[in-house]
Amino acid sequence: MCFSRAGAFICQSRIYIEMKGVHCIPMSEGNSPIRYSFIARVPDTPGSLHKAAEIVKRYQGNINRIQFDRRIDPFTVFFELTAIGPDYRNIIRTLDELGYLQTSLQPLSFLKMFVYLPHCPGALFEFLNYTTSCRANIAYIDFDDMGRHPDRLTISLNLEEHEAAERLLDTLRSKYRIEVTEYDNSGAHLDDTVFYLRFAQSIRDIIGNSPDDFLLPLLGDINHIVQELMSLGESPKVVFESILSTGKSLKTTTGEHFYADVQHIVLDNDLDLYCFQPPCGGSIYLFSSPIEQVIIDTGYGIYYEDVQDMLRAYNLLPVGKLTRIIVTHADADHCGATGCYHVPALMHPGTQKIIEAANRAYGSRSEGSILEEVYTRLIGLFSKFSSPEKVVLFAEGQGEIVGLFPVMDNITIAGIRFQVLEGLGGHQYGQIYLFSENAGLIFTADTVINFEHLTSDRAAYSSLAAFLVTSVNVDSDIARRERTALFEIIGKTNQQLEKKGKVCLVCGGHGPVSILLGGKLVPYGTIEKYHVRGEAEHP
Repeated sequence: MCFSRAGAFICQSRIYIEMKGVHCIPMSEGNSPIRYSFIARVPDTPGSLHKAAEIVKRYQGNINRIQFDRRIDPFTVFFELTAIGPDYRNIIRTLDELGYLQTSLQPLSFLKMFVYLPHCPGALFEFLNYTTSCRANIAYIDFDDMGRHPDRLTISLNLEEHEAAERLLDTLRSKYRIEVTEYDNSGAHLDDTVFYLRFAQSIRDIIGNSPDDFLLPLLGDINHIVQELMSLGESPKVVFESILSTGKSLKTTTGEHFYADVQHIVLDNDLDLYCFQPPCGGSIYLFSSPIEQVIIDTGYGIYYEDVQDMLRAYNLLPVGKLTRIIVTHADADHCGATGCYHVPALMHPGTQKIIEAANRAYGSRSEGSILEEVYTRLIGLFSKFSSPEKVVLFAEGQGEIVGLFPVMDNITIAGIRFQVLEGLGGHQYGQIYLFSENAGLIFTADTVINFEHLTSDRAAYSSLAAFLVTSVNVDSDIARRERTALFEIIGKTNQQLEKKGKVCLVCGGHGPVSILLGGKLVPYGTIEKYHVRGEAEHP
């Protein structure tokens, strides 16, 4: 998977070329059937969908997926079908000639006005001739000669072209007295009869003004999520809102709105550990010593510049001091900014494969889940995922075991020796843990998290992902076993360290560095509040 820092989107498993500017066709073609997708916009009349299906049948297409729900949008139908290339082109051509093909996601012009028509037979008919000639779609019309305004017609229109709206206004002004009360080209005032156009505009507001040939297949993927979750009993409105809330939460917490909770822990005279909790996503850890600085998990790519400002505010990351990044797993909130740093990124081979496959469920029993695959692409797009430039893979281990976990490798960070423990694939294939019994440090990634001490905003954001993929763990049974095993390791380590008057610090994938007291995780030390201007507020 590769997402440029500008947010452009390339999926290596689904490569498209253009046909008529917007229709998706895989690049490889031959005589073998290939799976294609397109969006139809059919009239809200009896037999329209039947006619579209007949065209697919006529050219030997086999429909693999179809989704239409007039409660969402009474015109838009999503198709996936299998056909050979020439037959698919005939299907697209025939649908286009019939006017059944969705060829644009540009926002419609919305026009609301008062029109003063003469009281004579045929006046409304003549007026509607003008609106129809400009291909205006009536969203609302109101007239009553016994009402408060007996001489006034109120009408709202949607028009596909800005120029058509201007032509219509010029024509009407020459014929009638009119008062324009609303005129909008942004798509913000469109009604639910064009829901997907409104939704596409909302996506544009998050990621920038993307072209139609990018948004159309993305919209099809989003619809697939909606279809899947609706089959599980979820409301389509909640699904769409959750997707938009995910993107908006990231966009609205950057720049001057960025903040973080910060822990500064002195491990030794010349060794410090920092934990930074950004507004959304995973915690970022940084070891700082005179010999090197090492980051464990980078957070989202969209926060990269804000994180750099924050690190400078704490006098961290001087030029040449950062030597490595260690990635615990492939979720975007843990490794999404890795490519922005020009240092080696150490990771499990499975993590590298997940990044390449653009599917967070790769290598698990959930690998075929459309929810996991599409969510991975969406969150990468919203968060500006940046793939690592230089990857160093951990070794395969020599058979040593700590608890349930194989020891893959041993690494030294600022003088502390860590065992790299290989996870069992509960949260994600390729997730690793870092453990130093002597130093009393364990990095538990997303298997052990201090949920009770996440802020309400962070907890609400985390719940969005859990809703959209039904569970953030690709195998919940294994994840529970891993969590129990990690708590056992933490408990045994505490027993060993108690003799030295120390305690094991638990560095979870989200939330604060904590210690285990009475079976519960409790934040360790002081937590500061960082704001974008570099101010720190002590609690």
